[in-house]
Amino acid sequence: MTLKIVTDSTTDVPPELLEKYDITVIPLYVVIDGKSYAEGVDITRRNFYQNLASYNPYPTTAAPPAGIFAETYQKLADEGATEILSIHLANSLSNTYNAARLGAESVTGANVTLFDTQQITVGAGLQVIAAAEAASAGQSVSEIVTMLTARAPRTRVFGMLDSLESLRRSGRVNWATFGFGTLLQIKPLMMIHDGDISVIAKVRTRKRALKQLLQIVESFAPFERMAVIHINAPEAAAELHELASHLFPPDKARRTMEVTATIGTHLGLGAVGFACMSKKD
Repeated sequence: MTLKIVTDSTTDVPPELLEKYDITVIPLYVVIDGKSYAEGVDITRRNFYQNLASYNPYPTTAAPPAGIFAETYQKLADEGATEILSIHLANSLSNTYNAARLGAESVTGANVTLFDTQQITVGAGLQVIAAAEAASAGQSVSEIVTMLTARAPRTRVFGMLDSLESLRRSGRVNWATFGFGTLLQIKPLMMIHDGDISVIAKVRTRKRALKQLLQIVESFAPFERMAVIHINAPEAAAELHELASHLFPPDKARRTMEVTATIGTHLGLGAVGFACMSKKD
């Protein structure tokens, strides 16, 4: 059996791990002024975030077409893969998983297994990394899927949004959730779990928001895997990393990762948070 792992660009797996485990990445797209750019290929995060505030109209995002998945899977099969495990962001939040499903239907020479992480950004990436480590250790696809199925419900992404402007401009916010008259003042704390995005607190200052965010995250400790995430906010991420130093698993690398453009489009500049995989349910 030759197993290959495929994921999408939103999972934010660090480049060195993509190379180490030979993980294939299919990019999603940001659409700027009507033109589509494959993230990480046609446009860098740095360039995108430097210009995000000035784009008019505001960028949109798009899933890869099914044909890209079909071509990628078939190429891996033609190169000798007999099993392909394709791991993606939440089906409830993007059409990417469905495009992967359609693309897998035409593949010959390899079995394609799909897995819905029910997560975004590094919440999905932690699962991809766990799968890659298991595959490297010789585990079968069924064993890896069983492992991921147990860990997906224990995986959460937490974030503090610096502003609601990107959510407003992207059309991804329900104003009734926040209440009129407070939109510019609050720092919403959000959690992504089981494919659902929820507001877990509304705090009026950044200092209080970070304190409450840390308290919420601590309630899900101890962690099997953990990372700090940010959107063009390295200094804030470094501060959060220091505040949470006692929560990181001692046997895993302490990582700080920048969120990819297709997710950052909706959450906005300055957002910081955590991706965590708890040890227990």
